[in-house]
Amino acid sequence: MDLELAGKTALVTGASKGIGAAVARSLAAEGCHLHLASRTEVDLAAVAESLSATGVSVTIHPVDLAERGAPAALAETVGRVDVLVNNAGAVPGGDLDSVDEDAWREGWDLKVFGYVNLMRSMYRSMRDQGHGVIVNVIGTGGERPRFDYVAGAGGNASLMAITRAMGGRSPDDNIRVVAVNPGATKTERIETVAKAWARSAGRSEDEWEEMLGPLPFGRIGTAEEVADLVTFLASERASYISGTVVTIDGGSVSR
Repeated sequence: MDLELAGKTALVTGASKGIGAAVARSLAAEGCHLHLASRTEVDLAAVAESLSATGVSVTIHPVDLAERGAPAALAETVGRVDVLVNNAGAVPGGDLDSVDEDAWREGWDLKVFGYVNLMRSMYRSMRDQGHGVIVNVIGTGGERPRFDYVAGAGGNASLMAITRAMGGRSPDDNIRVVAVNPGATKTERIETVAKAWARSAGRSEDEWEEMLGPLPFGRIGTAEEVADLVTFLASERASYISGTVVTIDGGSVSR
């Protein structure tokens, strides 16, 4: 299936590892030129090097999108793109007592306000050029809120609502806004969150895998599976999808 992404340009945030790096690989395989953003330049450079054989252009942007003004500055540097994939962010796990105000704000500055502020700038650019797609990678914490992931649940739920609000109106500007909610996915991030759940439950961090509970198909999802969904939603094959949040978790939230 030709996704009609060859020759287009995408900006992917949080692209230095995990789902973001997998999205970069998936888009590159379809011939999409890339701008990759993350806090860590060394890891970004490694991802860019791994894509050198694909024949697409890859530009890296070491940036902390939690900083005030950073999303707007990145948007200005990158210029016009066809696709924005918001993926940067890691809201800390834990309950109301264990996530203090500083940690809560730090997590939301990147995951919530980082997404919103970059969307604000990139949406204007896409509206001016007459087309575009925004894909927000969020997470199932907003669909199935947990006491021991209260900051993440609130942040994810807000991004889901924002996606639906924007995506319902954005087709008037020939722009699609969609989201992907990954469930447990094999990345460094899931290990960090599950360890926080273990601490909240009074258990050892070494027991973090047990905190994930019974898993569909006996495993957690892969970053590549999430990336393939993101790539499809960013493509012309998904041209009538907007204002929608697609869950990829093996059915976990429906159990």
